[in-house]
Amino acid sequence: MPQRSDLYTLPDDLPVPTDDGACDHLVGMVLPSIPLRSTDGREIDLAALPGRTVVYIYPRTGRPDHPGSAAWDAIPGARGCTPQSCGFRDHHAELRSLGASAVYGLSTQTTDYQHEVVERLHLPFPLLSDSALAFTRALRLPTFEFEPYRDESSIHLKRMALVIRDGRIEKVFYPVFPPDRNAADVMEWFRAQ
Repeated sequence: MPQRSDLYTLPDDLPVPTDDGACDHLVGMVLPSIPLRSTDGREIDLAALPGRTVVYIYPRTGRPDHPGSAAWDAIPGARGCTPQSCGFRDHHAELRSLGASAVYGLSTQTTDYQHEVVERLHLPFPLLSDSALAFTRALRLPTFEFEPYRDESSIHLKRMALVIRDGRIEKVFYPVFPPDRNAADVMEWFRAQ
């Protein structure tokens, strides 16, 4: 069984999240203009991007020097942010070839925290920070509370992925499980279009 400090492997006994309907209102929604800080130093307004943009949303990434906890693993859908990010990293070129104009990860963690993840995982795309919760609140995204890590928020987004087409949400993947299959599921949807 994987150790809690092994961020790359999912334990076999993770609880499976259920569809609680918390994202039912999102398909077809026109995004409000809310610039988000990105790890590449830009402000990204998802409402203004042309084409199809993929945004995978995750609760929080761990660090090798900060082991996870049994309490975190017990929350359905909480564990697996690193495998989810690695999946989008590994399939980034294929997603682009299937028609994604851009790929982003998004969490409520600060951009400073997210920089470590981008570097450690060699992500070919930036991560977006909604640490002020403006995007989360405007879209009424589902969240849960858990103990904060250092100066991070105790409010975490539930795992999902959005396909945004010209500022309107076209497709929502929710709940996402297992997290390491999320990118493959998004690619399958792109192929079916």
